[in-house]
Amino acid sequence: MLQIKNLSMNHTKDSHVLSENLSFVLNEGEKAAVIGEEGNGKSTLLKLIYDPELVENYIEYSGEIIRGGAVFGYLAQEISDSEKELSVAEFCKNAKGFSELLPYEIYDIASQIGLEPEIFESERKMKTLSGGEKVKVRMAAVLAGKPDVLLLDEPSNDIDIETLEWLENFINYCGLSVLFISHDETLLERTADMIIHMEQLRRKTAARCTVARLPYRHYVEERLLGFEKQEQMARSEKRDFDKKMERFRQIYQKVDHQQENISRGDPHGGALLKKKMHSVKAMGKRFEKEKENLTQMPESEDAIFLRFGENAKVPGGKRVLSLEIPELFAGEKHLCGEIKLEISGGEKICIIGKNGAGKTTLLRKIAEELLSRKDIKAAYMPQNYEEGFDLLKDPVELLAKGGTKEERTKIRTYLGSIKFTADEMSHPAKELSGGQKAKLFFAEMALSDYNVLILDEPTRNLSPLSNPMIREVLKNFGGVIISVSHDRKYIAEVCEKILELDENGLKRVYPEF
Repeated sequence: MLQIKNLSMNHTKDSHVLSENLSFVLNEGEKAAVIGEEGNGKSTLLKLIYDPELVENYIEYSGEIIRGGAVFGYLAQEISDSEKELSVAEFCKNAKGFSELLPYEIYDIASQIGLEPEIFESERKMKTLSGGEKVKVRMAAVLAGKPDVLLLDEPSNDIDIETLEWLENFINYCGLSVLFISHDETLLERTADMIIHMEQLRRKTAARCTVARLPYRHYVEERLLGFEKQEQMARSEKRDFDKKMERFRQIYQKVDHQQENISRGDPHGGALLKKKMHSVKAMGKRFEKEKENLTQMPESEDAIFLRFGENAKVPGGKRVLSLEIPELFAGEKHLCGEIKLEISGGEKICIIGKNGAGKTTLLRKIAEELLSRKDIKAAYMPQNYEEGFDLLKDPVELLAKGGTKEERTKIRTYLGSIKFTADEMSHPAKELSGGQKAKLFFAEMALSDYNVLILDEPTRNLSPLSNPMIREVLKNFGGVIISVSHDRKYIAEVCEKILELDENGLKRVYPEF
């Protein structure tokens, strides 16, 4: 269905390498996931496969993309601002092939994506749809083209748990070949049978692409096991090599010492020592070549390392929040009835609910209540990062509170430890990927010893390989976490209390994912 041969991609602006000699085959019915940190070229790969014109302004590439006559359907991360202003009917009408569909075909597509056929004639604007409705309508528009292969760029973003479960079933049972990008580990575990891992190594100066015909969890486990074996081998070989080098240095020093102290009246002995030193130096050259062939320590794109300080705690008996809202509104839109919420020290809470239920609205109200408090130190991580940071500043400016040279140097060292390059540290934060912006928020919270974290979709922009580390940090956080999330791994591993928001308010639930 799709064959990629020796594909190399470079940014034209700075010759930044995104892939080198990437090769894989996507066969009929296979489900392949592209994973990696933000900015590693995942979206670029999908765009290039679908239509090279989408990337011709910033990418040079070599290699072959063999489509074999297959029809491709492409779901972009986002629709344009102009498309958001279209009605659903207009949006569908503009989709390739939609106007030619027969009534029974429209009904089949509606059934496949779990919507009523009438929605395709709706005058509602695309921007008013919930996240779940939007992704389904957009998927219907893609299916109208009758594709053989689906290219899906982060279809799991901004959709609720119910829609995530629909998406899993759709990918598994649509009968099409699917190449997709997602940060949702549960989705990856339940759908992908092949992994394409795009990494940036050596401070983002080199690219590595790994293709594994394995389910996601097996790939992660084998990758870690392979790293452990390689590290053990590298350490063992280095120990043996160091011992040989120590013996070599002793021999060299001994012969060198003998040469320096030999009597000028002993030319025969001098000649022998010169010959011996020649052999020793030849041995040294052999060791230099041997060193080049030693097993290297494994190189991986470790995503992030953070730790909250010991001051980031709230006593268990302390009342952190006592909130009562008669009715919740978003502007003039009524979202739900009375809300009562009480939170004490040490609690980790997640609010779930359908798209459009008002979770973000409620979290903003909680933030308004807590950010001004003097008895706690609260931080708010919004979905839209511009609400929390001045993204015109560079990362060092954002994290350096005092602005002293010493502090800026310390911040640069810290940013380097969480895999920021010198370029990323010196450019405006708005130029960073979503994942790097998220890491900035976590870095700021860790450095400032906040003890109450208000987090709106904290893991949404982090790669599936970064998220386990973030979950571990938050699980061990000694303060209070009040969050909104659709990330089932995050909910299950970090949050001790789960509250569902619907038109009737908040209620405690015990979901099984």
